[in-house]
Amino acid sequence: MEHEPHWERQLLEKLASACLIEQRRARRWKTFFRLMWLGVAIGLLFLLFSSTGFEREHTGKHTAMVALEGVIDSQGQAGAKLLEGLKQAYDDPNTRGIIIRANSPGGSPALSGIANDEIRLLKKRHPAVPLYVVVEEVCASGCYYIAAAADRIYVDKASLVGSIGVISEGFGFDKAMGKLGIERRLATAGSNKGMGDPFSPQDPRQEAIRQSLLNEIHQQFIAVVKQGRGQRLHNDPDLFSGRVWLGSSAIPLGLADGLGSVNSVARDIIKADTLVDYTPDDDFASRMARQIGVVFRGSVQTLFDSRWR
Repeated sequence: MEHEPHWERQLLEKLASACLIEQRRARRWKTFFRLMWLGVAIGLLFLLFSSTGFEREHTGKHTAMVALEGVIDSQGQAGAKLLEGLKQAYDDPNTRGIIIRANSPGGSPALSGIANDEIRLLKKRHPAVPLYVVVEEVCASGCYYIAAAADRIYVDKASLVGSIGVISEGFGFDKAMGKLGIERRLATAGSNKGMGDPFSPQDPRQEAIRQSLLNEIHQQFIAVVKQGRGQRLHNDPDLFSGRVWLGSSAIPLGLADGLGSVNSVARDIIKADTLVDYTPDDDFASRMARQIGVVFRGSVQTLFDSRWR
C-alpha cells in the first residue's frame, strides 16, 4: 500500500495545530473567569465604599427632589422609598421646597393611601416647606392618589394624568374545563372563602360582594382627591370615571395646576435652583446583583468577541 509522501509530517502538524487551538481556548476561558471574578471584586469594593443611602454633597439652600417611579407595590418599594426620601428632605434645614418627580402608572390602593396619609402628616409638621409634584410621563391611579396630597401638581402638556378608578382582574376557566371533562373539586370552610376562584363558575352573590369592595375603595380615592384638590376641581362627569387625560387637558379640569418641569419649578416657583436628589439608593443586595449581572454580561461579550481559531 502506497502512502502520500511526508504523511507522517502532515499528521504531526495537524495534531500540533489541534493542540494549539485547544490551548488557546483554555486560555480564553481562564481569562474569562479571571475577568468575571475581578469585576465582581471591583464591584464589591465599589459598593462597600460608595454612598449607601442619604449622604449628599451639598451646601446652602436648595430644592429637594424625590422620585416616585414604577409600580407602587411591595416588591418595587416605590412608596416606601418615596416616604424615606421625603423624611430626609424635610429634616434638612437647607431644604426650601420639595419636588416629587412622578413617573408611575399606579398600583396598590392600600400602599398609595398609606403614602398619602404620611405625606399629609409630614406637611403638617413642616408647614413652611412647600411640596409639589411634577409629572413627567405618567401619574395615574395610585400615583395620582399620592399626588393629591401635594400643594400643587405640575405637568407637561403630553403627560398622562388621572385614572381615578379601581380595577380587579381575573380569568374564568370553568367553561374550558367542562369541555375537557375536568371536574373542579373545591372544599371551603366559609361560604365566601372560594370567592374569585378562576376554576369555578361565577357566583352572582359573590360578584356583588367584589363590586361593593371596588366601589368602596373608589369612594375612598374620590374623597382623597377632593380633599387634596378642593375647589380647583371642575364638575365633569368623567372626572372620576377612571379615564386619563393629557396634561394640557388636566389643567382646566383642576387635576393639575400648570405646566412645569423639575428645573422650572425649582427655579421659578421654589426660587432655589440647586437640586438635591433625596431618592434612596437601592439596598446593598439589589445593587450587588445588578453589578454582578453587568460584569457577567461584559465578560461574556469579551469572550465571544475574540477570534476563535
